[in-house]
This record gives sequence, structure tokens and C-alpha cells, in this order.
Amino acid sequence: MKWTKTLIQTLRDNPQDAEIDSHKLLMRAGICRKTAAGLFTFMPLGMRSLKKIEQIVREEMDAAGASEILMPALQPSELWRKTGRWDAMGANMFRLKDRAERDMAMGPTAEEEVTDLMTNIISSYRQLPLNVYQIQTKFRDETRPRFGLMRSKEFIMKDGYSFDVDAEAADKTYWTMYRAYERIFARCGLKATPVQADGGDMGDSMTHEFHALADAGEDAIAFCDGCGYAANTEKAERVCNPVFGKVDAPVEEVHTPNAKTIDQVAAFMGLDGSAFVKSLVYLADGEPVMVCVPGDRDVNEVKLRRYLGAKSVTLADYALVRDVSGAGVGSVGPVKPLKADVRIVADIGLKGASGCIVGANKDDYHLKNVDLDRDAKIAGYADLVIVREGDVCAKCGKKITIRRGIEVGQVFKLGTKYTKAFNTVYKDENAAETLCVMGCYGVGVSRTLQAVIEQSHDKDGIIWPSSVAPYQVVIENLDPSVEEVTKVADELEAELVRRGVDVIVDDREERPGVKFKDADLIGFPVRVVVGAKGLAGGGVEVKRRDEDKSKTRIVPVADAAAEIVRSL
Repeated sequence: MKWTKTLIQTLRDNPQDAEIDSHKLLMRAGICRKTAAGLFTFMPLGMRSLKKIEQIVREEMDAAGASEILMPALQPSELWRKTGRWDAMGANMFRLKDRAERDMAMGPTAEEEVTDLMTNIISSYRQLPLNVYQIQTKFRDETRPRFGLMRSKEFIMKDGYSFDVDAEAADKTYWTMYRAYERIFARCGLKATPVQADGGDMGDSMTHEFHALADAGEDAIAFCDGCGYAANTEKAERVCNPVFGKVDAPVEEVHTPNAKTIDQVAAFMGLDGSAFVKSLVYLADGEPVMVCVPGDRDVNEVKLRRYLGAKSVTLADYALVRDVSGAGVGSVGPVKPLKADVRIVADIGLKGASGCIVGANKDDYHLKNVDLDRDAKIAGYADLVIVREGDVCAKCGKKITIRRGIEVGQVFKLGTKYTKAFNTVYKDENAAETLCVMGCYGVGVSRTLQAVIEQSHDKDGIIWPSSVAPYQVVIENLDPSVEEVTKVADELEAELVRRGVDVIVDDREERPGVKFKDADLIGFPVRVVVGAKGLAGGGVEVKRRDEDKSKTRIVPVADAAAEIVRSL
């Protein structure tokens, strides 16, 4: 391929709205162009890398026993209503009506659609296991699209679904897919770490996320170097040691004017935030509940939802907070709230706590010397806070560290959540009907492309792994008007293509410095320089993108193709 025959446009300056390096490089290297917030056009270079990632996914899925299908991206609401997710997905789902006024959605995922499909296909245990996947555009109405392809309204995803006879068989499929994901990301040149995670809207069973560790990652990941435990902070567990010691003193009311937050009250009283109990009012499936956590910790709403067995938990509005507690936000506490029968739950770190400071359920007042067992009616204790750096690992007792990650894939054990809703059954050996057991497996294909860039770049541009580079080799023809130089460049291109190498020849009438900067910016794994001066001196220059200039080699033309292949 000749540079002048394809559409490549690089930028010298960073786009104003690009916040992280990979987003900047996507635009500057001509991989993508922005259409609108959260919407991008893949340019020729981006398409080549995208298709290579897709091909790796296909090869590994096929090798793992999955079959490729393609379902409609436009989905009828009836499927989603069967599982209750038409309402649960909320504003994240793009919705529309067809000309017959039927509710439709642009699919963010396809559990309902594939389960409905299989309900009409599966009849016997002899058909199982079944494992299907698709690579398709998905749609989610992100509140705040940002970071390029990391959080966009439209994205390319591989979603796969398995159907098994029982939990044991589904477990086997799960780990088959898990290992396939490890191979996919390794082949893409991505360092992706599997971590335990929460199933969210997809399912309530076991799940692992695959994260590309990167400082720019949106997700916080808890790691224990002692035992290897890894989980996102929605799921991560800690050893819950008591926060407070025993203090035997009567409750005392303290005036705390204009102090609404823990930090403000702590500053007013000259104490650390850890001396306080933070009390918040939530709505759990429409019912108010008061949640108490140590003052220097944050509520983990995922853990709270699971502990309460609720479908959703949201912070109460100001009116409900006052109705429950008798006070405004900032003065709420577990001791004698106005609504005496409100359920109160607390983090396990507060079990047996005394000598703590809580809101007095009276504006601008707090209570000190509170003993939760003595003075409050705590309905139950559980791990309800977000894990943080320095917490103690629940598995081995060592310290937890927090790193950032980009989620590129996830595997779920869905169980019978969806097959029960659709009555997806098979007949066993005795002709008895049994629900199929499902699994779900997603890879963010377009997100993986950007994650590779985020993990593999330097100050000059992208450093593509050879497996997913738009072109593996760029041949820099420094003198395109010189017949001998062009002849050598073209013959070298032809020989590399014959050997199965992706090659682009930069045949532009540009200064060498411009060509070299573009080559580094785009990040071709190997750069070959062909020029009149070099040929007169004995050959062509060969250099890997991830090597410094001192590693440049002068190679005789006759040996160049073999040396380039060895360099990939």
C-alpha cells in the first residue's frame, strides 16, 4: 500500500477535549475522528487495527467452541420487559418508537435477545452445550462521554452467550471462556489482569473483569501482593477491624453551627474524621434505610444493595432525609431518628463502637460519647464501605494496594436469571423439562484498541504491538523521484507482502523529518528507510519503533526482508 493512495491525516496539536494520552493519540495519529460527543469515525488506519483485534477475537472464540451469529441491534421492548430491565436500565438505554408506536431500543447488550432466540431452538439436552457470539455495534446513552473510545455512546463489542445443562457444565464453560480471554488480550499485546467483580445489571452470579492496568483507567482495582487477590472496589473485601474503642460516658449534645459535612464538623471540633459516624439516608426499592459508616469512609452502594437484597439503592432527597431524621443533611444520626421504625444498618467496622460522634437529628447539633449498641437500634452490620489503600486483605491479612484499570472484558455466570424469564428449557434423558444455565462473555473491541495505545506509547506517539498494528512495517522512500530508490522500495514491499507482512510505503514528496515524525506518531512496529544516500552507503536502515536511535541497523538490500521479518 502506498501512503499517497490511502486516507491518512495526522495532527500536530492535541484536540482540546482530549484528556488522556491515548485519546490524544487516537486523534493525532489519524486513527479516529470525532463526529460528536461520544461518537467517532474510524479512519483507514483505525479500521485496520480494529479488524485485526476482531480477527483475534474470532479465532479464539471459534477455537473455544463458540459459533458466530449476528442479531439485530434494534430490539423490541417486549424482550426487555420480560426480565424487568426495560425500566432497570433507565436513561442509559437509547429508546425509540417505530411507525406503529411500538417501543424499541438500540441494544446496549443482548441477553434478552439471545435467550429468546434459544428458547425457540433448544429442545433437548443433546443440543447442549451451546455457545454463540457476535461482534456488533452497541449503544449506551452515557451521561458524560469522555476519554475517547473509553466511554462513548456507540461502541463495538464482542458479546457471547452460553447455554448448559447444569451449573457444573456452565462452570466448565465459564473457565473455558476465561482462558480464551487471557489468550485474546495477550495476542493483542495488552497486559490485562482478571479481577473479581460485581455482576451489576447483567447478573448476580460470579464474574471476573479483565482490566488493562493504566494510570488513566477509570476503575479502581484492589490488589494484594501477598496472595494475589484482585477485585474492583465495588466487590473488594477487607478485614473489618473495630474502628472505635470502649468509652463509658453519657451522651452529650454539642452545638455545631453551619457544619454540614464530616470535614466541617471535624474542623469545628478539632478532631479527625475517623472520630465520627457518617449517617446517610437511602431509598432501597422505595423504602428508606439509614446507613452508618465510619466518618472517614464512603458507602459502597453495590455492597449495600447486595446486603439489603434490593434491586436499586439511591440517596434520598432532602425532603425525605428530613422526614426520616427530623433534620437536614449533615445532622442525621442513628440515635432516636424522627421516623423511629426506619431500618438502620451499619458497617461492620462500627460493631461495638462507643465514644463516637453522630448527628443529633437536630439541625446544627451533634451527639458525642455515643455507644451504638446502647443508644441506637442497629438492625445489622456488614462490610458496606469502599476498600482503600492500606486496608487489610480478607484473604491473607496483608495490605491492599489500589491501582487504576481500563475494563476491556468481562465473563459472567448468569445462572437461570434469563432462562427462567423466558422459560428456556431442555428435555433431559427422562423427558423432564429443565432450565438451561447461562453464561455471558463480553469484550470491548473498540475499547481494547484504545487500551493498547494507553499502555503502549511514549512522548513521540503510539508503539503498536505487531499483532494489531495498522501496518507492521513502514518503508520510508526518502527520494521517490529517484528511480533506483523507488525500485528498491517497491521490490522490498512486494517481498514482505509475499512473506505475509503488512506494509505501507511512504511515497510522499515530504522532508525526511516529517516522514519520521509521522511514522513515530502512528507507531508502526518497524521503520525501514530507503534513500539514495543510504543505498550508496551499503543498504537500508531498519529500526524497531520501541528501540532508540542507537539500535538502527544498516542492512544490505538482499538481506533486508529477512531482517525485517526477524524484527517483528
